Amino acid sequence: MPTLRLVGRPFEGFENALQRQMDSFAASVDADVTFERDHRPLPEIHEELLDTGDIADGRYDLFLCLSDWLPMAADAGYLEPLDDRMAADPPEDWPEGWAESLRGLMAYDGTTYGVPYHDGPEIFHYREDCFESVDEQRAFREAYGRPLSVPRTWDEFLEVASFFTRPDEDMWGTVVAAKPDGHNDVYDFAIHLWSRGGQLLDDEGTPAFDSPEGREALQYYHDLIHEHEVAPPESVEMESVETGQFYADGKAAMMWNWSGFGAMAEDPDSAAFGRTNYGLIPRADAAAGEHTSLTVCYGLTVPAGAEHPDLAYDFIRHAASPENDRITTQEGASGTRFSTWRDPEILRSNTFYSILEEVNTGPVNTLPRIPEYTELNEILNEMVEAVVVDRSMSVEDGLAEADERARALLE
Repeated sequence: MPTLRLVGRPFEGFENALQRQMDSFAASVDADVTFERDHRPLPEIHEELLDTGDIADGRYDLFLCLSDWLPMAADAGYLEPLDDRMAADPPEDWPEGWAESLRGLMAYDGTTYGVPYHDGPEIFHYREDCFESVDEQRAFREAYGRPLSVPRTWDEFLEVASFFTRPDEDMWGTVVAAKPDGHNDVYDFAIHLWSRGGQLLDDEGTPAFDSPEGREALQYYHDLIHEHEVAPPESVEMESVETGQFYADGKAAMMWNWSGFGAMAEDPDSAAFGRTNYGLIPRADAAAGEHTSLTVCYGLTVPAGAEHPDLAYDFIRHAASPENDRITTQEGASGTRFSTWRDPEILRSNTFYSILEEVNTGPVNTLPRIPEYTELNEILNEMVEAVVVDRSMSVEDGLAEADERARALLE
C-alpha cells in the first residue's frame, strides 16, 4: 500500500483541511493509499530541508511550499515540473479558475511547479464597533480635533492606534508579528517600504531598500512597539497566526495581516465576531505614498525524488477541485479559486472574501522572484531582528549592513 508523505507548516486550518481532503482522496482512488503529515515551523523547513536540499531526498511526496521559496527550490532542481502532467490531466478549470497573480507565484522561468492551495493577500482589519461607537467618536474628536474614521494614512493610523491603546483594559491599538521567523517581520517591512514609494530591488535587481523610504519604514515599525507603545511588547515574540488570534480575542482595534485571519475573527466563538470590517492598508501621506498589498501563497508541489510522484499529482488535482477548495476555506485556511471567492455561502460566513478577487486581480506586490530570495529574506529578517527585536543596531546601521550583504549576495 503506497503512503504519501507531506511536509508543510503547522496551522490548524491547513491540518484540518488536508485531513478531510486526504480522507476523501483515499476513499476515491482504486489503489489503497495512506498519508503521513509532517508539520514543521517555517524556519525549520527552510534550514533543515531547503538549505540542505533534503526536501528532495525521497522522504516526501508532497510539499506545501511557500511561494517565497519556490524560485530557489525550482532553480535548484528540488521540485518536479508539473507542466506535462497538467497538460495531460489538468485540475478542473485550470488555468481560468485561478487568478493569474496566484498562478504566477507557483511558476518559475515559465514552468509550473505547483497549484495554489492557500492564499493571502494582506488586508486591513479593524473593529467596526469601535469606530461606530458614539462615545468613542466623541472622545476622539475631543482629543484630536477631527472625526474618528478608519485611517487612510500611517499618520492617521498612529493617532487612532494611540487612542485605542488601553493596556489596563487589555486593549491595544494594533498588533504586529515581529517574531524573527522570516515571515511577517520581513513582509511588514516590505509593506511599509512600498506604501512609502520605496522598493526592495530596483529595476536592475540592485538592492534599493537602504533609502529614505526604507529608513522611515523601519523606524515606524520599531516605534509602534517601543516608542509609541501602541502594539503589545510581546509582538516581538509573536508570529502571524498568534497575532491573528490576538485580534480575534478582541485585544486589538486594528491590524494589517493576512486576509485569512478574518476567518478567526468571524468565528462565532471569537470576541470580534460580527464586529470586524476590512479595507485598504494605510499609505504614507506623501506624493509617492500608495495603498499597497502583499500576496504570497502556499501551493501543493511534488519534491524531486518523490517515491510516488504520479499519485502525489493525483492528490493535488483532487485538493484543487471546487469542493475541496471550499473545504480549505471552511476549515479556516483560504481557498484560492474564483469559485470559492464568489460562493454566496462562503461570502456570508467570511465577508473578507468580498475583496479578495479585487486585490488579487488588481495591482498587488509580490516579493522578488529570484532564486536568491530565500537568502535575501534571511538578510532582511536579521535586519529587522537586530533593529526591532534585539534593538542592538540603529535603523541606519541595520539598513546599511543589510544593504551591503544583499549587494554581495546579488552580485
